[in-house]
Amino acid sequence: MRALATWSGAFAGLMLTLVGSLIPAAMLWPGVPLEVLPLPSTWQVPALLICALVCGPRAGVIASVAYLTIGLVDLPVFHDGGGPGYLLNPGFGYLAGFVPAAWLCGRLSQQEGMNDLARLTLAAIAGLVMIQICGLLNLLVGGLLGRWADPLPELLFSYGVGPLPSQLALCVAAGLLALPLRRLLLIE
Repeated sequence: MRALATWSGAFAGLMLTLVGSLIPAAMLWPGVPLEVLPLPSTWQVPALLICALVCGPRAGVIASVAYLTIGLVDLPVFHDGGGPGYLLNPGFGYLAGFVPAAWLCGRLSQQEGMNDLARLTLAAIAGLVMIQICGLLNLLVGGLLGRWADPLPELLFSYGVGPLPSQLALCVAAGLLALPLRRLLLIE
């Protein structure tokens, strides 16, 4: 029964991540007329984190490996397309960080007392930090080897620092969505 839950959670997480990569993130901005402020991110990362928070580390890792596999076999599910050539893209380190991030976030979510918003949000932020570390390492190694055409500070801003505030806000949203799902599925 546990295997069925893991695989169904992984499949749901994969579908969520695939759909999340297509949906641009936005937030409501309080103004005279209700305004929507677009964020420089998609729901891809929060979808993966929600999968890990709700279904655990195994399902999160399976979903992230499946997502990477789908993208690397030439289906254009990544930001700039897909295929094996994407391994040489400066942003691939962030995608590769999905695997350890899903494991860490899922592992943290299984600790005692994780059924409150603050702790789930912190677990999601820990997953985001893992993604950022993997992406940063990839950019630094590629920069040292002269693999990137763009200057390293520009790459660090466009791939890491630029989207980070919106991704942090989406970690709160991931915690908000994971909390009722965990209660609905009786996850303690």
